[in-house]
Amino acid sequence: MPKMKTNSAASKRAKITGTGKVKHVGSAMRHNLEHKSARKRRELSADDVLRGGQAKKLHQLLQK
Repeated sequence: MPKMKTNSAASKRAKITGTGKVKHVGSAMRHNLEHKSARKRRELSADDVLRGGQAKKLHQLLQK
């Protein structure tokens, strides 16, 4: 049986940490940043951790 391929779209958007959590870059940081406060930009710049069903689905897509 051949090896399963990693879903390339999912691998570009999410990363599995060493402890098994799924991290991804949040939204709202692509454009119109001049209208957002420095505090809001700082909060949005942090990576988000997925939980529940979304994390489980991404684990399957990333073959980990």
